[in-house]
Amino acid sequence: MSKRLLFIVNPRSGKGQIKEHLADILDIMIKAGYQVSVHVTQSGGDATRQIIERSGEFDRIVCSGGDGTLDEVVTGMMQLSPEERKPIGYIPAGSTNDFGNSLGIDKNMLNAAHISVSDNLFSCDIGRFNSDSFVYVAAFGIFTEVSYATPQDMKNVLGHAAYIIEGAKQLRDIPSFRMQVEYEGNVVYDEFIYGMITNSKSVGGFQGIIRGDIGLNDGVFEVTLIKMPRNPMDLNEILGFMTGIIPDSDMVYSFQTSEIKLTCSEEVAWTLDGEYGGDHSTVIISDERGALEIAVE
Repeated sequence: MSKRLLFIVNPRSGKGQIKEHLADILDIMIKAGYQVSVHVTQSGGDATRQIIERSGEFDRIVCSGGDGTLDEVVTGMMQLSPEERKPIGYIPAGSTNDFGNSLGIDKNMLNAAHISVSDNLFSCDIGRFNSDSFVYVAAFGIFTEVSYATPQDMKNVLGHAAYIIEGAKQLRDIPSFRMQVEYEGNVVYDEFIYGMITNSKSVGGFQGIIRGDIGLNDGVFEVTLIKMPRNPMDLNEILGFMTGIIPDSDMVYSFQTSEIKLTCSEEVAWTLDGEYGGDHSTVIISDERGALEIAVE
């Protein structure tokens, strides 16, 4: 009896290249012994709804799109009980594909399709963000609006340059947030322009921003919090740290933790895997170790 696979496709991710390879990808899945059902996403949140309503009918879920599409699939899966969750395959087709790169999933779509139906499953950590979830990054502050404010057509045409162009608009007036940060018995109170809690080797397509020994199933996040610069020297030091020129900086908090609480007197806009994650004054983020199985090479 054939195994059943639900293939969720975001046709607009990247340059829409999935359309050129769809027949070959389906052939790979069928030859792997799967009976395939295809769903083309219709709007934001559609992939999440499909997982919640239909994943029980299938043995494996495969999605193709950017990290935002994967985030929607994971969000749906994390709303199910651990016993109900199904293995996930991922065929990256977005502009940056941070998480796919971290997992070592091939950028070639046909090679990635072979990996997506592999029996080699990796138990991956997933982040809990209040009542929501994320795959590889929760962030606030400068540049975080860029990922969801940048039009998809601009991302498709310009790639990384689209983020830089959109991000440059925010440099005129850097907003800051005074926060209390609690983790592992420590309490920090400071003013930040940016913060990210990550489970990835790259963010925004840039390697080397995240410090420390990074493991995607080690039960801890990598946390990076950037303080408000008071003068051009502070700003230069931050840029030096973020580009890897300076190994350490008093302007940046960098540590690992399995749980963190951030509190601010005002509501702060967050992004989850590059998508708008809502405005929150209090956020509790925890690492659910090995919560989902993802097919790898």
